[in-house]
Amino acid sequence: MSKLKVLAWAGPVAALVWVVAVMVFGARLDGYDQLRHPISLLGARGVPGGELFSAVGFIVPGLLAALAMFDLVLRMPASAPRTLRVGGQMLLLACVAFAAMGLLPLDVDDIENRASQFHASAWLLWLVAFCAGAIALRMGAGKGSPWRSLATLAVVCAIWSACSAFLFQAAMPVAMAQRMAFLGWLVWLLGAWRLLPRR
Repeated sequence: MSKLKVLAWAGPVAALVWVVAVMVFGARLDGYDQLRHPISLLGARGVPGGELFSAVGFIVPGLLAALAMFDLVLRMPASAPRTLRVGGQMLLLACVAFAAMGLLPLDVDDIENRASQFHASAWLLWLVAFCAGAIALRMGAGKGSPWRSLATLAVVCAIWSACSAFLFQAAMPVAMAQRMAFLGWLVWLLGAWRLLPRR
């Protein structure tokens, strides 16, 4: 398999690794409820298997997603609008922020301390970079552009993630709203693999 094909598959693999990690580690942690507890708790300091989940559930998927977004940027022609390029770079930054959540885990003994605040900041950076990147990508994909379908998907997924993070939690448990936000990003990674313009 060529390096280009490996990059193209990085997004779907990232999504698969994340889903499997959440399901497996959630099932192994005594008392953990997928409907009530946040995903970040699986990787928190002081939680059995927390360090391993941080690596498998955040760092590995984040780096794989970053490879996928790097492939996206490499596919952009030299004549691509600057807004399109900025969008790709912001989407790449979102992946780095996702991986950073694993490097900056919550502290289960004190969710208000600095370590937990750093984790929350990484989560917010992920969401903001994802939304900003999607908007920029859409603005840079003019009518008739081969990037238009991809950019539209990015905006739809980003809107879903933002609404899940800030609006849906009023009608559902925060843990579920968080999962819905991550779902938007996973759909983006899977859809981007299908809609990427050819080199």
